[in-house]
Amino acid sequence: MMNTDKQRYLAVDVMRGITLIAMIIVNDPGSWEHVFPPLLHAEWNGLTPTDYVYPFFLFIVGVSIALAYQPKLDNGEAKKGMVSKIFIRALKIFALGIFLWLFPSFDFTDIRWAGVLQRIALVFLGSALLFLYTDHKFHLRFAAVALVGYWILMAYVPVPEIGFPDLGVPEKNWAHYIDKMLLPGRMWQKTWDPEGILSTLPAIVTGVFGLIAGHIILHQREIKQKLLSLFYMGFVLIALGDLWQWFFPINKNIWSSSYTCLMGGFATLFLASLIYLIDLKGNTKWIFPTRVFGTNAITAYVLSGVLTVIFYNDALITNGLNGQFMALASSVGITLQLSSFLYALIYVGIIYVPLYFLFKNKIFIKL
Repeated sequence: MMNTDKQRYLAVDVMRGITLIAMIIVNDPGSWEHVFPPLLHAEWNGLTPTDYVYPFFLFIVGVSIALAYQPKLDNGEAKKGMVSKIFIRALKIFALGIFLWLFPSFDFTDIRWAGVLQRIALVFLGSALLFLYTDHKFHLRFAAVALVGYWILMAYVPVPEIGFPDLGVPEKNWAHYIDKMLLPGRMWQKTWDPEGILSTLPAIVTGVFGLIAGHIILHQREIKQKLLSLFYMGFVLIALGDLWQWFFPINKNIWSSSYTCLMGGFATLFLASLIYLIDLKGNTKWIFPTRVFGTNAITAYVLSGVLTVIFYNDALITNGLNGQFMALASSVGITLQLSSFLYALIYVGIIYVPLYFLFKNKIFIKL
């Protein structure tokens, strides 16, 4: 049986790595015109496998906070110093998100202030502060109040100039209204953003679910009890999300309460399964590539954005390397969708090379 006192849970690194690999695959196909439908987000209400990726990462952010900061608290480290580091780290992640949007043209008149890394920064900040200054019982209350309050606002409170919300239409809800009124700069959908202001609240709850899972890992003494509690938590959240969708549809774009619960549940089950397979049973032969990505996760994401200048740039080579690959694969009889998917896998392999160098030299870039 594993020693759970000072164990670094390999499952956490592996889950983070799997999520990063999935992010790169869905973000960087060979051609956006030829993508397998499961690798695209649902246009509005509904769910595809791709819609699991982002909340899984936010969930593991919460788990990592609990595992990283609890030992600091146990050792008597001052919260004041920890808070300043938390704000600085959140600011760095947010700034990286802005950098990736501006790169390589750096057109400051067209900044998108919302984005994937920006939301990760805000979820990290909110979850970390909640972890430092509140306990797991408050985390449960916070999640319940935030999700119920968000549901009532989004589904039943009239929107100025629009009237009663229509959750089947992107433009007729409070998230759209607040983004249009308050969010500066460029928005992903012109008048609203899937990483917008209001929907960041339930996204933080996804991180809080990770805090709760982290609390279970840290405070349940027996490994069997840890796993039972995690599986129980996962099934409860899935059941709640499935029930809630009849009143508040599953929707990643507005991070609906049903979506938050459903994804939190699946993420918990996934983590529990990995802990069972890897940390308890010792099935580790297959995990090395995922650990390489998982231990330098933000670096991997930034590299995937920066290297598009080389691997997705028409200015360097006619039709870009991706276009050339698509044409070559098609000429030998590979379907366009499969060619697009294969190029995404190759891109994952390219990013793996510098990450492998960092991992083998025990270089872990921490913001």
